[in-house]
Formats: sequence, structure tokens, C-alpha cells
Amino acid sequence: MEKLRQLLEKVQRNDVSIDEALKLLKDLPYEDLGFAKVDHHRALRRGVPEVIFCQGKTPEQVVMIVERMMKKGTNIMGTRANAAVFEEVKKVAPQAVYYPEARIFAIKVEPVIKNKGVIAVVSAGTSDIPVAEEAAVTAELLGNKVERLYDVGVAGIHRLFMNIEVLKKAQVIVVVAGMEGALASVVAGLVDKPVIAVPTSVGYGANFSGLSALLTMLNSCAGGLTVVNIDNGFGAGFAAHQINKLGGQEDEASIP
Repeated sequence: MEKLRQLLEKVQRNDVSIDEALKLLKDLPYEDLGFAKVDHHRALRRGVPEVIFCQGKTPEQVVMIVERMMKKGTNIMGTRANAAVFEEVKKVAPQAVYYPEARIFAIKVEPVIKNKGVIAVVSAGTSDIPVAEEAAVTAELLGNKVERLYDVGVAGIHRLFMNIEVLKKAQVIVVVAGMEGALASVVAGLVDKPVIAVPTSVGYGANFSGLSALLTMLNSCAGGLTVVNIDNGFGAGFAAHQINKLGGQEDEASIP
């Protein structure tokens, strides 16, 4: 967004000709790589650049997308990235940072305007933390302050009650739970703010790889509870960011 503003200002000052500007803008709204159409226009439409979903892509494909996005000077985030993918990305972007538990890599270039509110990310069990970290890191990279509250599931509900202040001060809450997925309903019944539930595939046979938790959350009687797909920490973190953004932003931007 800032790069485009600077370009338009240069055109206005006659520092850059219209023809030169058109060359720089030729890849809007997308750049066709054959195997991928990189959406360089997304930051203008949604306020956040395209995020690379690495699972199912070869390391070479991920690197090519990264290279094209780097030329545009935007922040880059890749989800579901394993260590092998990150090592290849690191070769073309030495400044890249890897969050192994979340399986996210980030290349931070442009400042991000910080949102004022706090997002709480809550996990039922320790085994749910990888998905919770995907949500938490996503929210942080998008400019949010995140409070983590892990391993407070219904098998020991007193652990949640003893940390209730974390929930009370949050603007939005993400609840990540596997097994039967009951924690999301409990949290939604305790607070007066949006709760985003993330079912995980953690559990034994009748959990059906997260289906039991998903159905529990979808059938919750607690109002204000929204549910994303199984193991979709990124989707929850992004949605929490969009909600939190409505509460106002700081005056100055900074590198996340």
C-alpha cells in the first residue's frame, strides 16, 4: 500500500513518467506464473498481502512466489511451511524468520499499523498448541497484541477460572480445542465478546480427526461463538485480526 502511494506521489511530482509507472503497475491485479497467479492487488482490497499456503507446493514453487512478492516490497507470510521449505526461502530472503511450532515463515519489509485491542488465544490442551500458535503468530504478524493461555481445558476447568482476567481484557478470543471441543462453549458462556472456535484433529478414534470437536462447536448454545475449519489456526487468527481492527489502530506503524 505504502509503495503504491509513493509511486503515485512521484507521478504527481513528475519524478516518474506515466509510462514508467505503467510498467511498474503492469502486474496488477495479478502476475501469472503458470502454476500460480500471484495476487499483488490483495493488499489494496483487503489490507493484507496474499499469504502463501505452502502445503502441497514444492519448495521451488514457494520460492518463485516469494521472489515475485519481494519485488513488490510487501510483507510476506507463508503458512504450513516445513523446515525444508524455509531453508529454500532463506536462500533468497536471508531476513526471513521461521516460527517452527506455528509452521509459519515471515519476511518483514513494510511497517504494520498496530491494532489497539488484545487478542487472547486459548488452547484446551498442550497437544492443541501447534494450531493455537498458528493463530497467535498470524495475529501478531498482522499487527495485534496477543495473550496466550494454554492447557486450560475442561478436564481441569479450574485452570481456566484462575486465569479469567486474560479473557476479560481481550477484545477477541480464539479458542483451540480437540477431543470433544467443549472449551469453546465454556469460554463463550463467560464473556461478552466475540469468540472464534478452532476444532483440532487431536483425539482418539471417535474424534474422527476433529469432526467431533467441529460438530460440538457448531452446535453450541452459547451465542457469539463462530467456528472455523478443523486445524485452521490461520483462519482464526486472520478473523480475529479483522474484528480487533474495528476497535481502532495506533497512530504509528512499526515492523511486526
